[in-house]
Amino acid sequence: MARIKKKGEAGNAKNYITRTQAVKKLQISLPDFRKLCIWKGIFPREPRNKKKVTKSLTASTTFYYAKDIQYLLHEPLLQKFREQKVLEKKISRALGRGDVSDASRLERNASRPEKTGKPRYTLDHVIRERYPTFVDALRDLDDCLSMLFLFANLPSTSTVPAKMIARCERLCLEFQHYIITSQSLRKSFLSIKGIYYQASIQGEDILWLVPYKFNQRVIGDIDFRIMGTFVEFYMTLLGFVNFRLYTSAGLKYPPRFDQAKDDGAAELGALRLETNNAAAIASEPAQLANSESETGPDPKTQAEVNKLIRQMKETDVDGDRNQNDSEKEDSTDAIDKFEPAAPGGDVLPQPSYSSSEPESMFANCTFFLSRETPRQPLEFILRAFGCKRVGWDGVLGEGAYTTNELDPSITHQIVDRPVIQAAREETGDGDGDGEDSQTSQRLAPNQRVPGRIYVQPQWVWDSINDEEMKRPDLYAPGAQLPPHLSPFVQNTQGAYDPTMPLEDQEPEGEALDDSDEDVDEDDDNLAVKKVQDTADGMDVAESEEDEEDGGDDTFGGFSDEEKPGDEDDENEIEDEDRDAELQYQRELEAELTGKPIKQAATNPRTKAKMEAKKKLAKQAKEEEEELERAKGMLSKKKRKLFEQMQYSNNKKSAEDQKLRAKRRKLEKQKAKGKA
Repeated sequence: MARIKKKGEAGNAKNYITRTQAVKKLQISLPDFRKLCIWKGIFPREPRNKKKVTKSLTASTTFYYAKDIQYLLHEPLLQKFREQKVLEKKISRALGRGDVSDASRLERNASRPEKTGKPRYTLDHVIRERYPTFVDALRDLDDCLSMLFLFANLPSTSTVPAKMIARCERLCLEFQHYIITSQSLRKSFLSIKGIYYQASIQGEDILWLVPYKFNQRVIGDIDFRIMGTFVEFYMTLLGFVNFRLYTSAGLKYPPRFDQAKDDGAAELGALRLETNNAAAIASEPAQLANSESETGPDPKTQAEVNKLIRQMKETDVDGDRNQNDSEKEDSTDAIDKFEPAAPGGDVLPQPSYSSSEPESMFANCTFFLSRETPRQPLEFILRAFGCKRVGWDGVLGEGAYTTNELDPSITHQIVDRPVIQAAREETGDGDGDGEDSQTSQRLAPNQRVPGRIYVQPQWVWDSINDEEMKRPDLYAPGAQLPPHLSPFVQNTQGAYDPTMPLEDQEPEGEALDDSDEDVDEDDDNLAVKKVQDTADGMDVAESEEDEEDGGDDTFGGFSDEEKPGDEDDENEIEDEDRDAELQYQRELEAELTGKPIKQAATNPRTKAKMEAKKKLAKQAKEEEEELERAKGMLSKKKRKLFEQMQYSNNKKSAEDQKLRAKRRKLEKQKAKGKA
């Protein structure tokens, strides 16, 4: 006879465990349990049927896999947590007895990171367990970098100590130095949240977010204990990654840190990179030469090898010539292009010949950053793309190539202030001060150094995203900048593309509908005025009706003082509006006098618009009827799938239509402004 299974001892009830049971089983506090779960990568699970899992009457909300909690029983960090808990109990017991000397002795024996500098525990073994290979660590680096860059810009508080901020900032600067040295940066984007960067390291694309250098306000409703736990883990992870990256590039880790330059806001300039194995690499050829001279090859063997080499050279002469001829022919051919296999397919990025590498785009340039520009991101991007000479104003910090704005070696200057229209007097500025209080090298308003290119900061981002230096006249100071588009969004077939002209992507008849809406808005504003003008031109029959009504001079609810139109509006009415107004007057006159309506010559432009609109409406109706007939031939399941697909397509097309309407409105406003 089979053994009877008891309730709660098999199945889902045994596979899951509640959070309370897990804390009791591990014998640690709830904050330590949260830390352990975050570091080990264990997260709550949602069972399919909670009734079968729970053993109590109360509904539990948080469940974990029982195997995950069993795995935590062998964690070495548990012993550290228990030792810390035992020490705290001993200190509190000594203080309760009034034995202050015993409590101070116990506290001195404890490992205090803020006093001794020795950590209570390390997370090295956790990093090795969670990331068996280095590629796994690189794939999980996105959130790590975003969190550390965020904490590097926070002010120090009781919940966020200054040492944590300093370590986060130093780790981020070390990572940026590797990106600059390896030239791994690929794209960047300016958004509302901050600046997005994308780098390619060992074939893995890493995307992270860096907040702007603003004064951050720490809000009280944020649980910094949980975020601090993540930061503690991420600091260990990035330290391991930086060590591996630096050693693979032949650099010494950690790099030399200059505290004096860091106090002067040098940031990237505060770290100095040093090669790790330069002497060993230089001594390798000498060692190989010495070993060969000591032993020497066998003469007979060397003679046979030389004979075989001569035979191979004689037989391969003709083959090499033919290969060189074929290579010359192939070099003159055009580069292959990726074309869609079917019409309407996705357009793939096309390969192109490049005379220079994008990583060394700014290698031959010398930049100067004005004081109003964001120095930190610009310095990082320019150095990552090959620029070796970046200068800035002295108030932005130390580490600049030059602080003299009049340096003749400067080829590009990045400015972000509006053009001053005030003319400068010949006698001087009027202030009487020959120097600025902050820097002695200062140009007068509207003064430019001859031979230097002045651009706005967006020129740098658009140039690296397009992998070519953009035209500087489009980004000149005071010029209206082109749209800054995200390089991480790929344009799909049929979707709205802001880089294409509006006429090439709008469907037929969409512009007509928008023009009709504009005319309707104007007609709403002028409708009352049309009625007013018609009432003034009426004959005696209309005046008799007005006398019967009590001699009121109002018509349509508006008096003479409350007329909504002006004389300026009458001058701006187009021919279409005038024709519509005359036709409206004729209809009112015919209604009052009883005569037939006089047919006036219609505007050919308005007539063509109306005919085109009717044609489009008829065509849309026919397509809708054809679609309904086609849907009737489908099965119920396929009809539902088709309706869902049609709903999503209509939703996307509606969003694209809104974007096109917005762009059309902006273009009309620009055209009116130029006129």
